[in-house]
Amino acid sequence: MGISIGLVGLGQFGQTFANLFRSHPGVDRVALCDREPEKIATIASRRGWDQKFNPRDRYEKLEDLLKTDVDAVAIITQPWLHAPQCIQVMEAGKHVYSAVPIINLPDGDEILDYTEKLVETSKGTGQFYMMGETTYYRPETMFCRRKAAENAFGHFVYAEGEYFHDVDADCNLREVQKKRTASASGKEWLEKKLRYIDAGVLTGPMHYPTHSTCGPVCVMKAHAVKVTAYGYTNRNKDPFFEDSAFSNETALFQMSNGASVRICEFRELAGSFHKEETFRITGTRGTYAENLWKENFRTDTSPAKKLQKTHLTDKDMQDPLPPEVALAFRQIENPGATDIADFTTGGHGGSHPYLVHEFVDAISNQRQPAINAWEAARYTIMGVMAHKSALRDGETLNVPDLGDAPQ
Repeated sequence: MGISIGLVGLGQFGQTFANLFRSHPGVDRVALCDREPEKIATIASRRGWDQKFNPRDRYEKLEDLLKTDVDAVAIITQPWLHAPQCIQVMEAGKHVYSAVPIINLPDGDEILDYTEKLVETSKGTGQFYMMGETTYYRPETMFCRRKAAENAFGHFVYAEGEYFHDVDADCNLREVQKKRTASASGKEWLEKKLRYIDAGVLTGPMHYPTHSTCGPVCVMKAHAVKVTAYGYTNRNKDPFFEDSAFSNETALFQMSNGASVRICEFRELAGSFHKEETFRITGTRGTYAENLWKENFRTDTSPAKKLQKTHLTDKDMQDPLPPEVALAFRQIENPGATDIADFTTGGHGGSHPYLVHEFVDAISNQRQPAINAWEAARYTIMGVMAHKSALRDGETLNVPDLGDAPQ
């Protein structure tokens, strides 16, 4: 028996994930929920949906979906709704997957409160939460986690994570904002946002830090202890940044393992140095950066040997998906596919199929997902405290930690 899952929020991003959840062999039934019925109709009419979707399983309200017997719910709604909706799902006795971030609000204290409540709700209800952070399943992250498990980095020394996404880049943030605010939920957010602006509460890109913080944290299995951060303020009164204290923020963290981590979240820049969304990690024995692995084979009892360099492709670095899962996902593009050899993962560095599989497999086997509430909290809290430091002109602040997920 597979699981049943309800998909909530069927906009552009939700539609991207809908076919993956529907096609996963571990899912037997899919329900659809959106306050705009035409979006449900669009997905329900797709090829193959009649196999796992019953027209009775369509809902315009999350509350109505939660009255059903679905095992889990995927929340792919507006960022300001994520945490309260996920808490609502878990309190209804269902496991929950959430698009990133945990929540995005101008007030960092509200983000911290929601993050703590999310962790407490998962612990108290016994329901699993997973955040769909794409960096966790980028090829370089999978490779570096394997190397860390082998102790090939030695002792971690330093790491960098960055998300360089200019407002006018190919994935144009002005257009993303325009599409989001055109919906019913988006219009509600515009009204809510004005209250923060009137109160003088200004956000910054560090309130959505997970693409840059995830890599170093999940590879090193360490959490931030202290932070010092600075911000760059937009200079031309661009209306896109009307609710932001800074368009770019840079932070330096002291980590629980003794390493230092530099994190950049930039929304106003002329391109990036290398990849727009990436990280680099160096240790006493091994270093990873830009598809290049370097290792000197030093140990605690022997000196370094000649440095060995290995150039890697994304295929070299990716973990394999189970064959039956890869084949099912391959059949989304080619319904007659019987061979997974030409299967290419897609979405944010190939991460989307892995995210869907991890959540379905975790729920099927009743285990904590890899990016559980406690893991997601560590990515999120780093950014909140970095923004607080930047608002205080680089004051060094302690970074709270909510601990590890229960085993």
